[in-house]
Amino acid sequence: MNKTLKIATRKSPLALWQAEHVKARLEALYPALTVELIKMTTKGDQILNSPLSKIGGKGLFIKELEVGMMEGVADIAVHSMKDVPYEIPPGFELGAILERENPFDAFVSNQYNSIEDLPQGAKVGTCSMRRIVQLKDKRPDLEILDLRGNVNTRLKKLDDGEFDAIILACAGLIRLKFEDRIKQEIPAIDSLPAVGQGAVGIEIRENDTEILDLIKPLIDEQTTYRVSSERAMNARLEGGCSVPIAGYATISGDQINLTGLVGNVESGVILKHQVTGHVSEAESLGVSLADTLIEMGAKDILKV
Repeated sequence: MNKTLKIATRKSPLALWQAEHVKARLEALYPALTVELIKMTTKGDQILNSPLSKIGGKGLFIKELEVGMMEGVADIAVHSMKDVPYEIPPGFELGAILERENPFDAFVSNQYNSIEDLPQGAKVGTCSMRRIVQLKDKRPDLEILDLRGNVNTRLKKLDDGEFDAIILACAGLIRLKFEDRIKQEIPAIDSLPAVGQGAVGIEIRENDTEILDLIKPLIDEQTTYRVSSERAMNARLEGGCSVPIAGYATISGDQINLTGLVGNVESGVILKHQVTGHVSEAESLGVSLADTLIEMGAKDILKV
């Protein structure tokens, strides 16, 4: 195989880590393959003074990468799966989902060891509606402030004293060698992760069988089942970045367990449910869980 494969990626340190990881995996598999990174800036990277929920959601992080693929500038795009909208635009498809890193949220602070340790009225930074609704449920006294930017930027804001603590994803901190900044790995019962959190996906042009064959060895079967189940739930709920939705699947043997949550930041209402079934039913279980949440009133609280 003597060819060059071009990967579209954002320029943030975490996005570059993910693209470099895919590059290294592919070059190890195919020594004759040359892999290049095409670094691009997205609207999500440019607009840092507004919450994502107000400017169009996480899809803002991938649109320019898709345009690059469509124009032939790049062959594939590498994304954090939690940034990939449940509706993939026509002309594209998910070609591979890689093995998942730690999927949980991380409590990061220079003074305190856990959410429980925070004093009354402490300032906590996060831009995630999902995290906010769960944090408010646990600690309604906290002052939750918007926090945007890449991982390094967010850590600097904490170090500069703008916050008493911030909430980030464990996966990003681990990948960027900031494990020592994790004071508390927040358990799922306290902060159910985002759909796809910790997993890296490869987007390709639809029906590009040559590329599909090339990246097939990178597919992690268990992660694919888990993330597919979570995304099926999210799709049924029509959940975007502007609504607090969480979904987290685990696998034991041939059984998959999926927990889903929807909430409303203003009212504080949280709906939560769990389903279990065979891994072959991963996607249908996600749909079933979403239907149950809808029966419980999910659509009403998501509309508010």
